[in-house]
Amino acid sequence: MSTVLETEEHQALRAAVAALGKRYGRDYMTSVVRDGAHPRELWTEAAKLGYLGVNLPEEYGGGGGGMAELSIVLEELGAAGSPLLMMVVSPAICGTVIARFGTEAQKQQWLPGLADGSLTMAFGITEPDAGSNSHRIATTARKDGSGADADWLLTGRKVFVSGVDIADATLIVGRTEDARSGRLKPCLFIVPRDAPGFGRSQIDMELQAPEKQFELVLDDVRLPADALVGDEDAGLLQLFAGLNPERVMTAAFGIGMGRYALARAVEYAKTRQVWKDPIGSHQAIAHPLAQAHIELELARLMMQKAARLYDDGDDIGAGEAANMAKYAAGEACVKAVDQAVHTLGGNGLTREYGLASLITAARVARIAPVSREMILNYVSHQSLGLPKSY
Repeated sequence: MSTVLETEEHQALRAAVAALGKRYGRDYMTSVVRDGAHPRELWTEAAKLGYLGVNLPEEYGGGGGGMAELSIVLEELGAAGSPLLMMVVSPAICGTVIARFGTEAQKQQWLPGLADGSLTMAFGITEPDAGSNSHRIATTARKDGSGADADWLLTGRKVFVSGVDIADATLIVGRTEDARSGRLKPCLFIVPRDAPGFGRSQIDMELQAPEKQFELVLDDVRLPADALVGDEDAGLLQLFAGLNPERVMTAAFGIGMGRYALARAVEYAKTRQVWKDPIGSHQAIAHPLAQAHIELELARLMMQKAARLYDDGDDIGAGEAANMAKYAAGEACVKAVDQAVHTLGGNGLTREYGLASLITAARVARIAPVSREMILNYVSHQSLGLPKSY
């Protein structure tokens, strides 16, 4: 893919991460999934090289970059067939939220570990009865007593929370009652993995990935006052400070996967001969692959725009661009994977070529962390000014 719009530093980062990904690749990730393990070797090496914390502040052990750099890391690992999904959650969402809104003590406790990979944090927002409607989040936090030092009691359920089994803590989105209006407003809490009342159960997924999915039950989980991240009154501002990076990184995840599938298909189309010429010489094969390449490139441009806006502090502009990038990348990824499998024919469904499992994985970019339909709602309402139906 062309990198002429990127700085020399970004190009160098892209090349270095691509080299790391190539050393591991799809076979490594497939073996990790088969063994029910986690990609600890790749995670540890990526951390040691400074890639995992490239977006976090330098004073806490990070690289001092932003989403532009972190998205490059995930995209290139994905293009090599070995994406690290927990990058979306731990450094991108949790690390960003703590870096922007955490207390100095929270930053000291978490950011160095998130940057060097020794600590991992999960993120819990989705609920069984809320889905994409964050206004229906029922997980509530109430103070046990009065005063600034009063404990919090957190009660509720979360679903589809990635990596809780390996996370040292989970950043939970709850709601507290506004004393003045009585309304519930979103707040973020750091819940340690061993907190009493914090239970988890694994969800049986068809998706083949090293990152397991969990349902969480919070039964009056007692948390100290300093478990709250940021201002109790900031609410949505702090929440979307984490959700915009999540969308940028999901776009990177989808673009990387699409590039991996497309590269396998192009390689096959160049060498596979059924008649006298390679099948890639036939327009029925070549044109759909060219179209997939174009759509991945377009999605990457929007992702780069979203990352730049976010890194420049334009949260509103980044919100629109990040949603568009996530939508475009999800569509491009699904199409690229589908066309890659179709190009290989029967071979596309074999384990030897390793593309069939991506059919399910590609859907993630369309569904999570927000569905394509909700993004279309966002664009129709926020960008076009059309009336809401809900």
